[in-house]
Amino acid sequence: MGIDIILIQTIDLIFTFFYLAIMARIILSWFRIDPYHPVSKLLFQVTEPILALFRSIIPPIGMLDISPIVAIIVLGIVQQVLFLIIQGL
Repeated sequence: MGIDIILIQTIDLIFTFFYLAIMARIILSWFRIDPYHPVSKLLFQVTEPILALFRSIIPPIGMLDISPIVAIIVLGIVQQVLFLIIQGL
């Protein structure tokens, strides 16, 4: 197994973790979940650095925070660029 395949699989695993964490946070925001629950706290700690970055650039539209959607799109683009860079090596 080449180092490029290992790198691609590792990057894919990391980005998939972030996609799922952001999606879980979106879904949990629709329900009244205790913010002090360990799962809620973990999701907040993992996703907030990324989402805060996008929130500082993109203000909410009324009551709608679109930063998770933009974050997922940008993460997808970054992931693909990393794959192309690795494959070019």
